[in-house]
This record gives sequence, structure tokens and C-alpha cells, in this order.
Amino acid sequence: MSTLKAIFALAAVLALIQTVCAQQGYPVRLDIGTAPSQQDLAQFFALPPDGRGLPPGKGTYVAGQKVYAESCAACHGDKLQGIPTAGIGGDRLIGGRGTLASEAPVKTVESYWPYATTLFDYVKRAMPFTAPGSLSDEQVYSVVAYILGEASILPKNDKLDASSLPKVVMPNHDGFVPDPRPEIELYR
Repeated sequence: MSTLKAIFALAAVLALIQTVCAQQGYPVRLDIGTAPSQQDLAQFFALPPDGRGLPPGKGTYVAGQKVYAESCAACHGDKLQGIPTAGIGGDRLIGGRGTLASEAPVKTVESYWPYATTLFDYVKRAMPFTAPGSLSDEQVYSVVAYILGEASILPKNDKLDASSLPKVVMPNHDGFVPDPRPEIELYR
């Protein structure tokens, strides 16, 4: 049975149970648990390109260099070059500009990521690999400032925060086609 068929079957069973419960006078709602807060729900949605939802805090290249050395270099290499060793390595983070249309594309922050806010969101949620989500907002802003500085996307003396991060123009920003599907309701 396909996943979609299984979902429809489950929905039908739940509707039947709800109908029977209502006919028998049982409560349709169990009134257990709590409604999720906006903060609870926020963890399930990525930050939009315009930066709405970015947390307070700020970061610098120098602070990010330290965070990177402590939390990122073991997988991504001391020069952001990546470590291709199976089971250990992380992707290369810099270089690769202009390679996406070539025979050997190099997908990095410089070549593939259209928005700096996406980089922040990914680092915040998924890094470091051994302890995802463990970096503070200031550490994430800082490591993103370091990566963008090493990629010559951002001057190394700039500070990153919720106001400045969405203004960073990534090298391949115009290399993507916008998705026309409406998702406005996700970003209230």
C-alpha cells in the first residue's frame, strides 16, 4: 500500500471512530495535552529569505573563527575545504563559484545557497552534526559571519545580526528560479 493510500485509510478510520464516538455520547475531543505555542511551531518552519523570525543576537568573523575551530572543523576541515572521508566528513563550504552548470559542479555556500538566511537556519537546526541545535544564536551568527567572510561574500570586519543577515547577497542568488507555489500562510 502506498503512503498516500495509507494516510487516506487512516483518515477514514479516524473519521469513523469520531462518528461512532459522537453517536454513543463519548467526547469527540479528549482534552489532553496542550495546544502548541507559536514558539513550539516555529521549530518546524524554515526562516524565509527576508529574515522574519531571526532571533536576536549578533556575531563576528573573529568569534566565528573560534566557534568553527571548536565545533565545525572536525567535519568541514580547518580551511572549510570539506573532509570527504566516508562516515566522518562534511561538505566543502567555500569555493565552487560558477561550477553549477559545469560537468563537475561544486555545491558550496558560495555556489549553491541563494540566501544567507538559509545558511543561518541550517546551521542553527542541524549543526554541529554531533549535537544539532546546540549552538547559541550568537555562535550561529558568528560562524555564519566566519563562513561568509572566508568566502569573500561579507567583509571580515562586518557584524551579522537579524537586520544585516537578510541583506547579504549571495553569489548565486540569481541562479535560481522562484517557486510559484503559494506558501504565504506559512510565514504569518
